[in-house]
Amino acid sequence: MKVLVTVASKHGATREIGEAIAKVLKDRGHDVDCRPPESVTVLAGLDVVVLGSAVYAGRWRRPARDLVERLGSQWRQREVWLFSSGPLGDPPEPVVDPVDLSAIWETTGARDHRLFAGKLDPKVLSFGEKAIVGALRAPAGDFRDWPEISNWADSIADSLAEAPVG
Repeated sequence: MKVLVTVASKHGATREIGEAIAKVLKDRGHDVDCRPPESVTVLAGLDVVVLGSAVYAGRWRRPARDLVERLGSQWRQREVWLFSSGPLGDPPEPVVDPVDLSAIWETTGARDHRLFAGKLDPKVLSFGEKAIVGALRAPAGDFRDWPEISNWADSIADSLAEAPVG
């Protein structure tokens, strides 16, 4: 199947999750294209879309939200899976879905959404971001659970293997 993995990432950690998902799907025999939401103009020719976003202040990043709005009804003509990245710490917090997820889910008709823990590297933050992180006492570190991410990607591939052809 022809699959698009598109991810709105600010500092690259969420993009790396998307790349890991894309690798699993590619290894499972799918034709996978991995690119940022800003470069996606149509979904024609695609069977599957995996759309992800980093979560800041409880919301998906604008490029992912804009992509969902821009392509409107095109989403409903293919299989869609969503993921978010953002909770930090051990255990990761907060473990609540982004506030804008229900509208994104409704527009895309997604089959599933997964919330993955994120990564906070203070070295890549702007001065303003460092101030916010300090005020919130957000823990620095890489909290992404790679086996969990891989297992979710495998579950997508399993679903695609069960899908009727044509």
